[in-house]
Amino acid sequence: MYAIVEIAGQQFKVSKDQKVYVHRLAEQEGDKVSFDKVMLLDDNGTITLGAPAIDGASVEAKILKHLKGDKVIVFKKKRRKGYKVKNGHRQSLTQIVIEGIQSSGATKKAAPKKETAPKTEAAPKAKASKKGDDLKKIEGIGPKAAEALVAAGVDTFAKLASTSVDSIKEIFDASASKLSHLDPTTWAQQATLAAEGKWDELQKLQDELNGGKAV
Repeated sequence: MYAIVEIAGQQFKVSKDQKVYVHRLAEQEGDKVSFDKVMLLDDNGTITLGAPAIDGASVEAKILKHLKGDKVIVFKKKRRKGYKVKNGHRQSLTQIVIEGIQSSGATKKAAPKKETAPKTEAAPKAKASKKGDDLKKIEGIGPKAAEALVAAGVDTFAKLASTSVDSIKEIFDASASKLSHLDPTTWAQQATLAAEGKWDELQKLQDELNGGKAV
């Protein structure tokens, strides 16, 4: 017998006495835990599917220990910019052992039937709404600066190109993040090229910049 269960935002295929590493749980080592988001049960070949979870089913487990995973190195570098960032990360994990799978009270739920519409001429598909541009492509704009600009309504290259330097500085002064040190003097020029799709010219311009500033 096995089950597909959601634990701490992840789905696992588990069976009795199996040991599993999951994202860190709040309970203490030795505590009993129960997970009721069971998506699928296989009881000797009899499959029960949830919609999305199965009523009355649960997976019982015991916390063995809390630990951290292997270190992962994240390295970022920008050519010719003198920009290098190296960070390490160790994911907090919890090891549990599956003590049992409870299926009492579990009932099959039929998936809702899809209503078939009468055959008609296919309607034209609606165009998806255009999302904002990735402002981080502008030299000198990082994640926090982009977030502050988008929050102020400057979410496209075209809008950035038409926003004055003083207006950008006012947005940054009002932001909770410390962004007043940024120099947006070349951003409108860069954004104009990006809005027009002139990526080669933009790259050539950025090669002459240092952190978004003219050198």
